[in-house]
Amino acid sequence: MVIPLMKQAADEPGTDEQATLRCGAAWADGAACAVEARRALQAFLAHVPCTGRPPVPAPLAIDAELVVSELVTNAIRHAPGPCGMILRLSDDGLAITVWDTSAEQPVVRKRDGQRFGGHGMHVVHTVSAEVAVASLGVGKQITAYLHTAPDAAPDADPLALTDANPAA
Repeated sequence: MVIPLMKQAADEPGTDEQATLRCGAAWADGAACAVEARRALQAFLAHVPCTGRPPVPAPLAIDAELVVSELVTNAIRHAPGPCGMILRLSDDGLAITVWDTSAEQPVVRKRDGQRFGGHGMHVVHTVSAEVAVASLGVGKQITAYLHTAPDAAPDADPLALTDANPAA
């Protein structure tokens, strides 16, 4: 069950035209679910135009869903206890923070087509402009930053799936 931390609202006065929009959710021990986290993200992004902002571009929304899925799934698999997510949208982009109770730092493994699983943090780093990990008193938080401007997106992963037959 998701426990909403706050409603989606402009809650930070900004020097820019738009204030930062925030939304958060927390899950009790064993109650986290990646599907629920994605739904919370989708509801947050659907609310954005109601604040007078333009809709979030579809490519950013897709990348954000991927990041939320990977980070929340990692929290479920690797951290005992509760976890949570905080979403922040500003003019610069979307920050997705997931916190959990494990002090273990995430490992970014190189892509390996022979390995099942273990690619999540590589994927998060690939679609994000920046990823930051901070230790907490109990546990850690991981924040992925996704830029709203298409030209500010990170370079494509040269190892990503490509069309095997571009002439077709």
